[in-house]
Amino acid sequence: MSPPPRPEIDDRFDEAPADRPLDHLDARELPPPEPLRQTLERLAGIDADTVLVQTNDRAPQHLYPRLAERGYAYETTESGDAVVTAIWEA
Repeated sequence: MSPPPRPEIDDRFDEAPADRPLDHLDARELPPPEPLRQTLERLAGIDADTVLVQTNDRAPQHLYPRLAERGYAYETTESGDAVVTAIWEA
């Protein structure tokens, strides 16, 4: 497995804010439901202006409705063998 992509908001993203601080969660080797659980826990513990960048081996389909329920916006892109999702307070 390659190292995780450097967490950054670049031209792969159309909507994610590039001017906010970043936090990163590499969930590629976590078994379900750990990516979901750890992402929600991390979001609860970071500042409202921080963008969480989650790296996973698949699109986090079960996470999307939970984010919408909690008022988060998100954008997902593919990067090599990883799926990268930026999550921020809308």
